[in-house]
Amino acid sequence: MRHTPWVEPKLEAAHLVVPMPLSVVGLRERGFNQALELARHLCPQKIQAHILMRREQALQQVGKNRTDRFANVQGSFWVHPDHIHSVCGRHVVVVDDVMTTGASLFEAARALRAAGAAHITGLVFARTPRPTE
Repeated sequence: MRHTPWVEPKLEAAHLVVPMPLSVVGLRERGFNQALELARHLCPQKIQAHILMRREQALQQVGKNRTDRFANVQGSFWVHPDHIHSVCGRHVVVVDDVMTTGASLFEAARALRAAGAAHITGLVFARTPRPTE
């Protein structure tokens, strides 16, 4: 396993810090959004927690291979129409707790790009071993 050294995130360059949203079911099960809690400690003055929205997923990601994870999460995120003006032309940092394949982060970035974000950075705190194909 390769170790990546800690690099201080350059959050001062970001206009917005957006936590990875949970589905309503996920939020109900967990009781809190761990990505939001992490973002609150990193850059509380730039957090916009209601910009990126998540549709309910029909299937869990756990146990799925890379291909199935990307297919399962496709189209799962969108930018709330009331906040498109906040995203357009901006540098957005998406904060998530754990990344496995990057499928969710990729889809979140796709939604932000479609809403006009100029630059998107993903910031994750842990990486799981890659699932098999």
